[in-house]
Amino acid sequence: MYRGCVGKGSRETKFGVTVDDPFRWLEEDSPETRAWQDAENAATDAYLARTPHAALRRRVATLLETGFCETPWVARTKRAFYMRREGAAQQPKLVVREEGAERVLLDVEALSADATDALDWWYPSPDGTRVAWGRSSQGSEESVLLVRDVATGRDLDDAIPDTQHCAVAWASETSFFYTRHPPGSPYDARVYLHELGRDWRDDPLVFGEGRDKTDVPQPLVSPCGRFLVIVVQQGWSKSELWFRRVDGGAFEPIATGEEASFEPIARRDALYVLTNSGAPRYRLLSAPWESPARDHWREVLPETNDVLTSVAPTRERIVASYLRDASSVVIVKDARGAREIALPAIGSATVASSPDDDGVYVGFTSFVVPLAAFALAGDSLTPWASVSRAPAVDDVLVERRFATSRDGTRVPLFVVRKRDAALPAKTILYGYGGFNVNQTPAFSVRALAFVEQGGVFACSVLRGGGEYGEAWHKAGMLAAKQNVFDDYFACAEELVSAGVTTRDRLASLGGSNGGLLVSAAVTQRPELFAAGVALVPLADMLRYHLFRLGAFWIPEYGSPDEEASFHVLYKYSPLHHVRREAYPSMLFWTAESDSRVDPMHARKMAAAMHAATTSGRPVLLRVETKAGHGMGKPTAKVAEQIAAELAFVLAETESGGRRTP
Repeated sequence: MYRGCVGKGSRETKFGVTVDDPFRWLEEDSPETRAWQDAENAATDAYLARTPHAALRRRVATLLETGFCETPWVARTKRAFYMRREGAAQQPKLVVREEGAERVLLDVEALSADATDALDWWYPSPDGTRVAWGRSSQGSEESVLLVRDVATGRDLDDAIPDTQHCAVAWASETSFFYTRHPPGSPYDARVYLHELGRDWRDDPLVFGEGRDKTDVPQPLVSPCGRFLVIVVQQGWSKSELWFRRVDGGAFEPIATGEEASFEPIARRDALYVLTNSGAPRYRLLSAPWESPARDHWREVLPETNDVLTSVAPTRERIVASYLRDASSVVIVKDARGAREIALPAIGSATVASSPDDDGVYVGFTSFVVPLAAFALAGDSLTPWASVSRAPAVDDVLVERRFATSRDGTRVPLFVVRKRDAALPAKTILYGYGGFNVNQTPAFSVRALAFVEQGGVFACSVLRGGGEYGEAWHKAGMLAAKQNVFDDYFACAEELVSAGVTTRDRLASLGGSNGGLLVSAAVTQRPELFAAGVALVPLADMLRYHLFRLGAFWIPEYGSPDEEASFHVLYKYSPLHHVRREAYPSMLFWTAESDSRVDPMHARKMAAAMHAATTSGRPVLLRVETKAGHGMGKPTAKVAEQIAAELAFVLAETESGGRRTP
């Protein structure tokens, strides 16, 4: 039996600290690792077979049939493109609407027998005659760029590899700028120009030579087709803007050398820039295309107490969405002044308009409201694209509460439950807390399925996200990362003190950076939780930068190769704080094709906890095949995973008391 065994380990001294790594052998894709992993999967399967996993999977699959509709991108020909998924579809489809009639343009589900091919990204040409799109398989996100003819529904002969996380900007109906990586590397992205029909190997390099390997350039072309803007992402707190004419010439810096984010928005009348430069909660600026230098910028929307998240400028008005205590408000500003638009509920809204279209579209969702698109007609929302059915949720209550963190910071959390739920109840506390990612109300099959079982689903809004602007983000990154964990503990303690749950009924859940959160939470405060579910987690924060996309995250976490950052990371790195302790029940879920977070994190953490725990509670690991970080996963696999999470939580909080060895 392989569970908890110690194989070829390691010990090293770094910056005066001796670091033991007994499970380093689990970083290798070796026969020994495979055998250990197979045994872990088998143990997890045997555990789930003793739970109501199968029944939950059927219910989750039914809830997933609800689906979603995204806001459209509208070409100057009035063709509207958007994503839709509902019913039995395993993957979302790209659809096009013309004169009110909708047809499917891209159905990747039909391209593979097991529905594991995915549509990673898509960019229509200005007239809507063609769409550049990315295809990958098995959740890898390792895209191949293809070009679909909208009239025929067929792909052209052009196929460009190494376009993971690609950005495309059409220069004309027959050419586009795009980003490509060196073969086999996720780093060193460069911008190239492609003419349809030309061998991609002959595409000229446009931008990126000599830059840092983790810089991420993205092209943007003005609606008139004359000007090219490159935004260069440098982590999650900084970006640059560069400018030149499309037909050539040297790039001129517009915004460089500043610790701030600049998001360019191309409209026919001006180049708009959404930025936190001089405004931690963001503001909107604009500049003329002919002279976009900083001294020509003017302020269009000043900073307010709310956080500006998206804007839709048109000729006669500007529509903007803001976050207020982690839920959305939408404001219209025109000649009559500024006013707030009524939204359906506490939820999340994004606004969008296309460069050559005066229509404004609002995407809205909440925990119990599927994502749908609305047209803004006057000051009212009119349904534009929505799913055909949604679950009955009249008895579900969504409320916003607040907790107080250790340093006095006020931390929001959303609580979803049935109105007549018996409290204290089994509760899942979800969290993320990083990378400037906002945790706002969004339709959640996981939450609804758990609430149907009499449980409570709580979503914490932690520092490290962007819900209160860049200051909130910076208060949860680098040396301040412990604030994220303290915020999470405060939310857990608030749920217990308010009588929503008890420690023996409370489960921790999160994915990716949120999986790091779960792993840190149970190693720092094991007595606070009955169970933990860590999805595609980071766990080894001293070696994370050596695997997959890890080097991209150094601006957020710090580098283990720098002494000051090493000591910060070592202080909370979950793997290095596993000790003889009565740990909660744990489920680690990861995937072989994850191109972002290496599955070695989950393998090593599961092995370490299994060897160390004294509670007698299970430590389980599942390593999925033909799946990645989560993007492009067919709904059958999504249902399998969510059902496993819920079956595990329900079983491990069943007794209302801790198990003994």
